[in-house]
Amino acid sequence: MKSKNYFSKIALAIVLLFAVSTKANNVQITGTSVAGNTISFNISWENSWYASAAPANWDAVWVFVKYQDCNTKLWNHVNLNTSGHSVGSPLQVNTVSDNKGVFLRRSAVGGGNISSTAVSLSMNLPAGTYNYKVYGVEMVNIPQGDFQIGDTSSYYTYNSISINNTAQTSGLTAAAIQASYSAAVPATFPMGYNSFYCMKYEISVEQYADFLNSLTFDQQKNRVEMDPISATGTYAMYSGSTLQYRCGLSIVTPGSNGAIPAVFGSDATPGTPNSPNDGQNIAMNILSWFDVAAYLDWAALRPMTELEYEKVCRGPQTRISGEYAWGSTQVTYVNSGDLNNAFEANEMSSATVNNGMCAYGLNSASSAYGPIRVGALATGSSGRLSSGAAYYGVMEMSGNVWETVIGTYYANGTAYNGTMGDGTLTATGFANQSTWPTSNTSNNGVGIRGGSWINLAPFICTSDRYNIVNSNGYLTRSYAVGGRGVR
Repeated sequence: MKSKNYFSKIALAIVLLFAVSTKANNVQITGTSVAGNTISFNISWENSWYASAAPANWDAVWVFVKYQDCNTKLWNHVNLNTSGHSVGSPLQVNTVSDNKGVFLRRSAVGGGNISSTAVSLSMNLPAGTYNYKVYGVEMVNIPQGDFQIGDTSSYYTYNSISINNTAQTSGLTAAAIQASYSAAVPATFPMGYNSFYCMKYEISVEQYADFLNSLTFDQQKNRVEMDPISATGTYAMYSGSTLQYRCGLSIVTPGSNGAIPAVFGSDATPGTPNSPNDGQNIAMNILSWFDVAAYLDWAALRPMTELEYEKVCRGPQTRISGEYAWGSTQVTYVNSGDLNNAFEANEMSSATVNNGMCAYGLNSASSAYGPIRVGALATGSSGRLSSGAAYYGVMEMSGNVWETVIGTYYANGTAYNGTMGDGTLTATGFANQSTWPTSNTSNNGVGIRGGSWINLAPFICTSDRYNIVNSNGYLTRSYAVGGRGVR
Protein backbone atom coordinates (compact mmCIF):
# COMPACT_ATOMS: atom_id res chain seq x y z
CA MET A 1 0.00 0.00 0.00
CA LYS A 2 1.76 3.06 -1.26
CA SER A 3 1.07 6.55 0.10
CA LYS A 4 0.80 9.59 -2.16
CA ASN A 5 -1.36 12.64 -2.99
CA TYR A 6 -1.56 14.27 0.42
CA PHE A 7 -3.88 17.26 0.75
CA SER A 8 -5.74 19.11 3.46
CA LYS A 9 -8.98 21.03 3.99
CA ILE A 10 -11.30 22.01 6.80
CA ALA A 11 -14.44 19.88 7.04
CA LEU A 12 -17.80 20.89 8.50
CA ALA A 13 -16.93 19.15 11.76
CA ILE A 14 -13.76 21.23 11.96
CA VAL A 15 -11.64 18.22 11.12
CA LEU A 16 -8.25 18.81 9.53
CA LEU A 17 -7.88 16.30 6.70
CA PHE A 18 -4.76 14.68 5.36
CA ALA A 19 -6.23 12.11 3.03
CA VAL A 20 -3.95 9.49 1.53
CA SER A 21 -4.16 7.26 -1.50
CA THR A 22 -2.96 3.69 -1.15
CA LYS A 23 -2.00 0.77 -3.36
CA ALA A 24 -1.83 -2.86 -2.24
CA ASN A 25 -0.63 -5.09 -5.06
CA ASN A 26 -3.19 -4.20 -7.74
CA VAL A 27 -5.70 -2.43 -5.47
CA GLN A 28 -5.67 1.34 -5.88
CA ILE A 29 -7.43 3.74 -3.53
CA THR A 30 -7.31 7.35 -4.70
CA GLY A 31 -9.01 10.72 -4.29
CA THR A 32 -9.71 10.40 -0.56
CA SER A 33 -11.73 13.19 1.07
CA VAL A 34 -13.73 13.66 4.26
CA ALA A 35 -16.90 15.68 4.90
CA GLY A 36 -18.26 15.45 8.41
CA ASN A 37 -18.09 11.78 9.36
CA THR A 38 -18.14 10.50 5.78
CA ILE A 39 -14.91 9.43 4.11
CA SER A 40 -15.01 9.11 0.31
CA PHE A 41 -12.53 7.66 -2.16
CA ASN A 42 -12.25 5.79 -5.45
CA ILE A 43 -11.23 2.14 -5.62
CA SER A 44 -10.06 -0.04 -8.50
CA TRP A 45 -8.48 -3.47 -8.84
CA GLU A 46 -7.70 -6.10 -11.43
CA ASN A 47 -9.01 -9.59 -12.22
CA SER A 48 -12.12 -9.44 -10.07
CA TRP A 49 -14.76 -12.18 -10.25
CA TYR A 50 -18.13 -13.36 -9.00
CA ALA A 51 -18.71 -16.90 -10.26
CA SER A 52 -22.05 -18.74 -10.32
CA ALA A 53 -20.39 -22.02 -11.37
CA ALA A 54 -17.80 -23.87 -9.27
CA PRO A 55 -16.13 -22.69 -7.15
CA ALA A 56 -19.17 -20.36 -6.86
CA ASN A 57 -17.38 -17.65 -4.95
CA TRP A 58 -16.07 -14.12 -5.39
CA ASP A 59 -13.14 -11.90 -4.60
CA ALA A 60 -13.43 -8.76 -2.48
CA VAL A 61 -11.35 -6.00 -0.93
CA TRP A 62 -11.30 -5.65 2.85
CA VAL A 63 -11.30 -1.88 3.42
CA PHE A 64 -10.53 -0.32 6.80
CA VAL A 65 -9.63 3.18 7.96
CA LYS A 66 -7.13 4.56 10.47
CA TYR A 67 -7.19 8.07 11.93
CA GLN A 68 -4.42 10.06 13.59
CA ASP A 69 -5.23 12.52 16.35
CA CYS A 70 -3.30 15.66 15.43
CA ASN A 71 -2.72 16.47 19.10
CA THR A 72 -1.37 13.13 20.28
CA LYS A 73 0.01 12.03 16.86
CA LEU A 74 -1.31 8.53 17.62
CA TRP A 75 -3.03 6.41 14.97
CA ASN A 76 -6.24 4.59 15.87
CA HIS A 77 -8.69 2.29 14.10
CA VAL A 78 -11.93 3.80 12.81
CA ASN A 79 -15.17 2.10 13.78
CA LEU A 80 -17.67 2.46 10.95
CA ASN A 81 -21.40 2.98 11.35
CA THR A 82 -23.76 0.10 10.66
CA SER A 83 -25.34 1.99 7.75
CA GLY A 84 -24.90 5.10 5.65
CA HIS A 85 -22.35 3.60 3.21
CA SER A 86 -22.61 3.82 -0.58
CA VAL A 87 -20.71 2.51 -3.59
CA GLY A 88 -21.12 2.81 -7.35
CA SER A 89 -21.84 0.01 -9.80
CA PRO A 90 -20.67 -2.78 -10.22
CA LEU A 91 -19.83 -3.05 -6.51
CA GLN A 92 -21.72 -3.56 -3.28
CA VAL A 93 -20.78 -2.89 0.36
CA ASN A 94 -20.92 -5.79 2.81
CA THR A 95 -20.74 -4.67 6.44
CA VAL A 96 -19.42 -6.77 9.34
CA SER A 97 -20.83 -7.14 12.83
CA ASP A 98 -17.91 -5.46 14.63
CA ASN A 99 -17.87 -2.46 12.22
CA LYS A 100 -14.07 -2.59 11.88
CA GLY A 101 -14.24 -2.30 8.08
CA VAL A 102 -16.28 -3.39 5.07
CA PHE A 103 -15.94 -5.79 2.17
CA LEU A 104 -16.31 -4.32 -1.32
CA ARG A 105 -17.29 -6.93 -3.93
CA ARG A 106 -19.13 -7.40 -7.19
CA SER A 107 -22.91 -7.18 -6.84
CA ALA A 108 -23.64 -9.49 -9.80
CA VAL A 109 -22.06 -12.44 -11.56
CA GLY A 110 -19.19 -11.33 -13.78
CA GLY A 111 -15.46 -10.93 -14.12
CA GLY A 112 -12.68 -8.59 -15.20
CA ASN A 113 -11.05 -5.44 -13.88
CA ILE A 114 -12.89 -3.07 -11.55
CA SER A 115 -12.35 0.43 -12.91
CA SER A 116 -12.22 3.42 -10.57
CA THR A 117 -15.46 3.34 -8.56
CA ALA A 118 -16.69 5.86 -5.98
CA VAL A 119 -17.10 4.70 -2.37
CA SER A 120 -18.38 6.56 0.70
CA LEU A 121 -18.18 5.13 4.22
CA SER A 122 -19.85 6.52 7.33
CA MET A 123 -17.47 6.75 10.30
CA ASN A 124 -18.39 6.66 13.98
CA LEU A 125 -16.05 9.39 15.25
CA PRO A 126 -16.44 12.50 17.38
CA ALA A 127 -15.48 15.87 15.92
CA GLY A 128 -11.78 16.54 16.15
CA THR A 129 -8.62 17.25 14.25
CA TYR A 130 -7.47 14.11 12.45
CA ASN A 131 -5.40 12.68 9.64
CA TYR A 132 -6.80 9.66 7.79
CA LYS A 133 -5.52 6.64 5.88
CA VAL A 134 -7.65 4.13 3.96
CA TYR A 135 -6.26 0.60 3.47
CA GLY A 136 -7.36 -2.17 1.13
CA VAL A 137 -6.47 -5.87 1.30
CA GLU A 138 -7.51 -8.30 -1.44
CA MET A 139 -9.55 -11.21 -0.11
CA VAL A 140 -11.24 -14.33 -1.48
CA ASN A 141 -14.58 -15.70 -0.29
CA ILE A 142 -14.42 -19.29 0.98
CA PRO A 143 -18.01 -20.64 0.94
CA GLN A 144 -19.58 -22.77 3.65
CA GLY A 145 -19.45 -26.48 2.95
CA ASP A 146 -18.00 -29.92 3.56
CA PHE A 147 -14.39 -30.70 2.68
CA GLN A 148 -11.88 -33.51 3.14
CA ILE A 149 -8.69 -33.44 5.21
CA GLY A 150 -5.64 -35.72 5.22
CA ASP A 151 -4.06 -37.38 2.19
CA THR A 152 -2.67 -40.70 3.59
CA SER A 153 0.94 -39.92 2.60
CA SER A 154 2.13 -36.58 3.99
CA TYR A 155 4.09 -36.20 7.22
CA TYR A 156 1.82 -36.45 10.30
CA THR A 157 -1.25 -36.03 8.07
CA TYR A 158 -4.71 -35.96 9.56
CA ASN A 159 -6.94 -39.00 9.31
CA SER A 160 -8.78 -39.09 5.99
CA ILE A 161 -12.10 -37.71 7.18
CA SER A 162 -14.52 -34.98 6.14
CA ILE A 163 -15.18 -31.75 8.00
CA ASN A 164 -18.92 -31.12 7.91
CA ASN A 165 -21.60 -29.35 9.91
CA THR A 166 -21.63 -32.11 12.54
CA ALA A 167 -17.89 -31.80 13.11
CA GLN A 168 -18.06 -28.00 13.35
CA THR A 169 -21.03 -27.95 15.72
CA SER A 170 -20.07 -30.94 17.88
CA GLY A 171 -16.27 -30.97 17.76
CA LEU A 172 -13.88 -33.82 16.98
CA THR A 173 -12.22 -36.27 19.33
CA ALA A 174 -8.49 -36.79 19.08
CA ALA A 175 -9.15 -40.34 17.88
CA ALA A 176 -11.36 -39.06 15.05
CA ILE A 177 -8.93 -36.48 13.71
CA GLN A 178 -5.51 -38.06 14.54
CA ALA A 179 -4.94 -39.50 17.99
CA SER A 180 -1.14 -39.42 17.79
CA TYR A 181 -0.74 -35.94 16.35
CA SER A 182 -3.71 -33.84 17.44
CA ALA A 183 -5.56 -32.81 20.54
CA ALA A 184 -9.35 -33.00 20.56
CA VAL A 185 -10.83 -30.14 18.54
CA PRO A 186 -13.80 -28.36 20.16
CA ALA A 187 -16.73 -26.88 18.26
CA THR A 188 -15.41 -23.39 19.06
CA PHE A 189 -12.30 -23.97 16.92
CA PRO A 190 -12.65 -22.61 13.36
CA MET A 191 -12.50 -25.81 11.30
CA GLY A 192 -13.24 -24.25 7.92
CA TYR A 193 -16.77 -25.57 7.45
CA ASN A 194 -18.33 -22.13 7.93
CA SER A 195 -17.77 -19.45 5.29
CA PHE A 196 -14.94 -16.98 5.73
CA TYR A 197 -12.64 -14.71 3.74
CA CYS A 198 -8.96 -15.43 3.16
CA MET A 199 -6.29 -12.97 2.02
CA LYS A 200 -5.64 -13.65 -1.66
CA TYR A 201 -1.91 -13.06 -1.19
CA GLU A 202 0.64 -13.32 1.56
CA ILE A 203 1.47 -10.12 3.45
CA SER A 204 3.78 -8.08 1.22
CA VAL A 205 6.77 -5.92 2.15
CA GLU A 206 4.76 -2.81 1.29
CA GLN A 207 1.84 -3.85 3.47
CA TYR A 208 4.13 -4.55 6.40
CA ALA A 209 5.77 -1.12 5.94
CA ASP A 210 2.36 0.57 5.96
CA PHE A 211 1.56 -1.28 9.17
CA LEU A 212 4.80 -0.12 10.82
CA ASN A 213 4.18 3.46 9.72
CA SER A 214 1.04 3.70 11.85
CA LEU A 215 2.74 2.51 15.06
CA THR A 216 4.45 4.34 17.88
CA PHE A 217 8.21 4.12 18.35
CA ASP A 218 7.82 1.58 21.18
CA GLN A 219 5.51 -0.56 19.08
CA GLN A 220 7.85 -0.45 16.09
CA LYS A 221 10.79 -1.66 18.20
CA ASN A 222 9.16 -5.03 18.75
CA ARG A 223 8.01 -5.50 15.15
CA VAL A 224 11.43 -5.12 13.49
CA GLU A 225 14.89 -6.50 14.21
CA MET A 226 16.89 -3.27 13.98
CA ASP A 227 16.36 -0.29 16.27
CA PRO A 228 14.06 2.33 14.64
CA ILE A 229 16.66 5.01 15.43
CA SER A 230 19.06 3.35 12.96
CA ALA A 231 20.32 5.36 10.01
CA THR A 232 18.43 5.91 6.80
CA GLY A 233 18.86 2.92 4.51
CA THR A 234 19.26 0.38 7.34
CA TYR A 235 17.52 -2.87 6.53
CA ALA A 236 14.89 -3.39 9.21
CA MET A 237 14.83 -7.17 9.66
CA TYR A 238 18.55 -8.04 9.78
CA SER A 239 21.95 -6.47 10.31
CA GLY A 240 24.31 -5.66 7.47
CA SER A 241 24.18 -3.34 4.47
CA THR A 242 23.55 -6.04 1.86
CA LEU A 243 20.08 -7.19 0.87
CA GLN A 244 19.23 -10.55 2.47
CA TYR A 245 16.56 -13.06 1.50
CA ARG A 246 15.00 -10.51 -0.90
CA CYS A 247 13.49 -8.55 2.02
CA GLY A 248 13.98 -4.87 1.23
CA LEU A 249 12.11 -3.45 4.24
CA SER A 250 14.22 -0.51 5.36
CA ILE A 251 14.27 2.67 7.41
CA VAL A 252 13.48 5.71 5.26
CA THR A 253 13.54 8.23 8.12
CA PRO A 254 15.01 7.26 11.51
CA GLY A 255 12.97 7.60 14.65
CA SER A 256 14.15 9.93 17.37
CA ASN A 257 14.46 10.06 21.16
CA GLY A 258 12.42 6.93 21.67
CA ALA A 259 9.31 8.98 20.94
CA ILE A 260 9.14 9.91 17.26
CA PRO A 261 8.53 6.76 15.20
CA ALA A 262 10.59 5.85 12.17
CA VAL A 263 9.25 5.86 8.63
CA PHE A 264 9.67 2.55 6.80
CA GLY A 265 9.66 1.65 3.13
CA SER A 266 11.25 -0.79 0.71
CA ASP A 267 14.75 -0.40 -0.72
CA ALA A 268 15.68 -3.73 -2.30
CA THR A 269 17.91 -1.93 -4.81
CA PRO A 270 19.67 0.53 -2.46
CA GLY A 271 19.45 4.19 -3.29
CA THR A 272 16.07 5.88 -3.42
CA PRO A 273 13.55 3.91 -1.35
CA ASN A 274 10.15 2.98 -2.77
CA SER A 275 11.39 3.18 -6.33
CA PRO A 276 9.62 0.96 -8.90
CA ASN A 277 12.32 -1.74 -8.53
CA ASP A 278 12.46 -1.89 -4.73
CA GLY A 279 10.47 -5.08 -4.18
CA GLN A 280 7.40 -3.63 -2.51
CA ASN A 281 5.19 -6.52 -3.64
CA ILE A 282 7.50 -9.37 -2.63
CA ALA A 283 6.04 -11.59 0.07
CA MET A 284 7.16 -10.35 3.48
CA ASN A 285 9.42 -12.87 5.20
CA ILE A 286 11.69 -12.94 8.26
CA LEU A 287 8.61 -12.84 10.47
CA SER A 288 7.79 -14.43 13.81
CA TRP A 289 4.39 -15.49 15.09
CA PHE A 290 4.23 -12.28 17.13
CA ASP A 291 4.88 -10.17 14.01
CA VAL A 292 2.16 -11.91 12.01
CA ALA A 293 -0.32 -11.75 14.90
CA ALA A 294 0.32 -8.03 15.40
CA TYR A 295 -0.25 -7.27 11.71
CA LEU A 296 -3.50 -9.25 11.66
CA ASP A 297 -4.81 -7.64 14.84
CA TRP A 298 -3.97 -4.19 13.45
CA ALA A 299 -5.82 -4.98 10.20
CA ALA A 300 -8.87 -6.34 12.11
CA LEU A 301 -8.31 -9.81 10.67
CA ARG A 302 -7.45 -13.04 12.50
CA PRO A 303 -5.03 -15.97 12.14
CA MET A 304 -5.96 -18.92 9.94
CA THR A 305 -6.20 -22.42 11.39
CA GLU A 306 -4.56 -25.42 9.79
CA LEU A 307 -7.98 -26.93 9.05
CA GLU A 308 -8.98 -23.74 7.25
CA TYR A 309 -5.69 -23.99 5.37
CA GLU A 310 -6.70 -27.37 3.94
CA LYS A 311 -10.19 -26.05 3.08
CA VAL A 312 -8.73 -23.11 1.13
CA CYS A 313 -6.37 -25.40 -0.78
CA ARG A 314 -8.58 -28.39 -1.53
CA GLY A 315 -12.10 -26.96 -1.49
CA PRO A 316 -14.81 -29.62 -1.87
CA GLN A 317 -12.70 -31.78 -4.16
CA THR A 318 -11.67 -35.34 -3.37
CA ARG A 319 -8.25 -35.62 -1.70
CA ILE A 320 -5.28 -36.76 -3.76
CA SER A 321 -2.34 -38.44 -2.07
CA GLY A 322 0.62 -36.07 -1.97
CA GLU A 323 -1.22 -33.22 -3.71
CA TYR A 324 -0.21 -29.57 -3.65
CA ALA A 325 -2.45 -26.53 -3.26
CA TRP A 326 -3.41 -26.59 -6.96
CA GLY A 327 -4.94 -30.06 -6.63
CA SER A 328 -2.37 -32.26 -8.35
CA THR A 329 1.03 -33.84 -7.74
CA GLN A 330 2.61 -31.93 -10.63
CA VAL A 331 5.06 -29.21 -9.65
CA THR A 332 7.29 -26.87 -11.66
CA TYR A 333 10.34 -25.36 -9.99
CA VAL A 334 10.54 -21.55 -9.84
CA ASN A 335 13.91 -20.11 -8.80
CA SER A 336 13.91 -16.69 -7.13
CA GLY A 337 17.32 -16.07 -8.64
CA ASP A 338 15.99 -16.47 -12.18
CA LEU A 339 13.29 -13.86 -12.69
CA ASN A 340 12.25 -11.30 -15.26
CA ASN A 341 11.81 -7.71 -14.02
CA ALA A 342 13.25 -8.62 -10.62
CA PHE A 343 11.87 -6.53 -7.72
CA GLU A 344 9.45 -4.66 -10.00
CA ALA A 345 5.66 -4.63 -9.85
CA ASN A 346 5.58 -7.07 -12.80
CA GLU A 347 8.24 -9.44 -11.49
CA MET A 348 7.66 -12.90 -12.94
CA SER A 349 9.40 -16.22 -13.37
CA SER A 350 11.54 -16.75 -16.46
CA ALA A 351 10.76 -20.49 -16.35
CA THR A 352 8.61 -21.97 -19.10
CA VAL A 353 5.01 -21.97 -17.88
CA ASN A 354 3.91 -25.44 -16.86
CA ASN A 355 1.57 -27.07 -14.36
CA GLY A 356 2.19 -26.42 -10.68
CA MET A 357 4.35 -23.29 -10.92
CA CYS A 358 5.78 -22.86 -7.44
CA ALA A 359 8.64 -21.01 -5.70
CA TYR A 360 10.18 -23.88 -3.76
CA GLY A 361 13.12 -26.22 -3.46
CA LEU A 362 16.17 -23.95 -3.58
CA ASN A 363 17.55 -26.07 -0.74
CA SER A 364 19.96 -23.32 0.14
CA ALA A 365 20.00 -20.73 2.88
CA SER A 366 21.96 -18.31 0.69
CA SER A 367 20.85 -14.77 1.46
CA ALA A 368 20.75 -14.08 -2.28
CA TYR A 369 17.55 -16.10 -2.55
CA GLY A 370 14.11 -15.58 -1.08
CA PRO A 371 10.41 -15.28 -1.85
CA ILE A 372 9.02 -13.76 -5.03
CA ARG A 373 6.32 -11.18 -5.76
CA VAL A 374 2.89 -12.16 -4.46
CA GLY A 375 0.74 -13.33 -7.37
CA ALA A 376 3.73 -13.46 -9.72
CA LEU A 377 2.78 -16.86 -11.14
CA ALA A 378 -0.71 -15.84 -12.31
CA THR A 379 -1.42 -14.15 -15.65
CA GLY A 380 -4.56 -13.05 -17.45
CA SER A 381 -4.67 -16.38 -19.27
CA SER A 382 -3.44 -18.80 -16.59
CA GLY A 383 -5.64 -21.40 -14.92
CA ARG A 384 -5.47 -23.01 -11.51
CA LEU A 385 -2.81 -25.55 -12.47
CA SER A 386 -0.47 -23.25 -14.38
CA SER A 387 -0.65 -20.45 -11.79
CA GLY A 388 -0.35 -22.76 -8.78
CA ALA A 389 -3.58 -21.38 -7.29
CA ALA A 390 -5.61 -23.00 -4.54
CA TYR A 391 -9.15 -24.16 -5.31
CA TYR A 392 -10.94 -20.89 -4.53
CA GLY A 393 -8.34 -18.62 -6.18
CA VAL A 394 -5.99 -17.93 -3.26
CA MET A 395 -2.38 -17.70 -4.41
CA GLU A 396 0.88 -19.24 -3.12
CA MET A 397 -0.63 -21.56 -0.53
CA SER A 398 2.19 -23.95 -1.46
CA GLY A 399 5.71 -22.49 -1.53
CA ASN A 400 7.02 -18.90 -1.46
CA VAL A 401 6.77 -18.35 2.34
CA TRP A 402 5.40 -20.59 5.05
CA GLU A 403 1.82 -19.83 6.15
CA THR A 404 1.64 -19.14 9.89
CA VAL A 405 -1.40 -20.97 11.28
CA ILE A 406 -3.01 -22.09 14.53
CA GLY A 407 -2.55 -25.85 14.81
CA THR A 408 -4.38 -28.64 16.60
CA TYR A 409 -1.39 -30.60 17.93
CA TYR A 410 -1.34 -28.71 21.23
CA ALA A 411 -4.30 -27.85 23.44
CA ASN A 412 -3.04 -24.25 23.43
CA GLY A 413 -3.87 -24.21 19.72
CA THR A 414 -7.29 -25.83 19.93
CA ALA A 415 -8.28 -23.25 22.58
CA TYR A 416 -8.32 -20.65 19.76
CA ASN A 417 -11.90 -19.60 19.00
CA GLY A 418 -11.49 -17.30 16.01
CA THR A 419 -11.83 -13.96 17.78
CA MET A 420 -11.28 -11.13 15.29
CA GLY A 421 -8.56 -8.53 15.66
CA ASP A 422 -9.87 -5.16 16.81
CA GLY A 423 -7.42 -2.86 15.01
CA THR A 424 -5.56 -2.06 18.24
CA LEU A 425 -2.23 -3.30 19.63
CA THR A 426 -0.66 -3.19 23.08
CA ALA A 427 1.57 -0.24 23.94
CA THR A 428 4.59 -2.41 23.04
CA GLY A 429 3.25 -3.56 19.67
CA PHE A 430 1.80 -7.00 20.37
CA ALA A 431 -1.62 -8.36 19.42
CA ASN A 432 -4.03 -7.71 22.28
CA GLN A 433 -6.34 -10.67 21.68
CA SER A 434 -6.28 -12.90 24.77
CA THR A 435 -7.88 -15.82 22.91
CA TRP A 436 -5.00 -15.97 20.42
CA PRO A 437 -1.86 -17.92 21.40
CA THR A 438 0.12 -15.57 23.63
CA SER A 439 2.63 -17.75 25.47
CA ASN A 440 6.31 -17.47 24.68
CA THR A 441 6.73 -21.26 24.57
CA SER A 442 7.11 -23.87 21.85
CA ASN A 443 3.77 -25.47 22.75
CA ASN A 444 1.82 -22.25 22.16
CA GLY A 445 -0.18 -23.93 19.40
CA VAL A 446 1.34 -21.99 16.49
CA GLY A 447 2.73 -23.83 13.48
CA ILE A 448 3.40 -23.36 9.78
CA ARG A 449 1.97 -24.99 6.66
CA GLY A 450 2.63 -25.05 2.93
CA GLY A 451 6.42 -24.85 2.69
CA SER A 452 8.50 -22.00 1.30
CA TRP A 453 11.02 -21.00 -1.35
CA ILE A 454 13.68 -23.08 0.39
CA ASN A 455 11.77 -26.32 1.06
CA LEU A 456 11.66 -29.49 -0.99
CA ALA A 457 8.44 -30.97 -2.33
CA PRO A 458 7.19 -33.03 0.66
CA PHE A 459 6.84 -29.94 2.81
CA ILE A 460 4.73 -28.00 0.29
CA CYS A 461 1.99 -30.67 0.19
CA THR A 462 -1.50 -29.58 1.23
CA SER A 463 -1.78 -32.11 4.08
CA ASP A 464 1.82 -32.01 5.33
CA ARG A 465 1.91 -31.25 9.08
CA TYR A 466 5.60 -31.77 9.86
CA ASN A 467 6.03 -28.21 11.15
CA ILE A 468 2.88 -28.42 13.21
CA VAL A 469 3.95 -31.50 15.15
CA ASN A 470 7.58 -30.34 15.26
CA SER A 471 6.71 -26.71 15.88
CA ASN A 472 8.97 -24.44 17.92
CA GLY A 473 6.15 -21.93 18.37
CA TYR A 474 7.78 -19.62 15.78
CA LEU A 475 8.74 -17.21 18.51
CA THR A 476 11.77 -15.92 16.59
CA ARG A 477 12.01 -14.62 13.05
CA SER A 478 12.78 -16.93 10.15
CA TYR A 479 13.82 -16.06 6.58
CA ALA A 480 11.27 -18.58 5.24
CA VAL A 481 8.20 -17.61 7.30
CA GLY A 482 5.44 -15.14 6.40
CA GLY A 483 1.70 -15.28 6.68
CA ARG A 484 -1.75 -14.06 5.75
CA GLY A 485 -5.03 -13.54 7.57
CA VAL A 486 -8.66 -14.52 7.35
CA ARG A 487 -11.95 -12.99 8.47
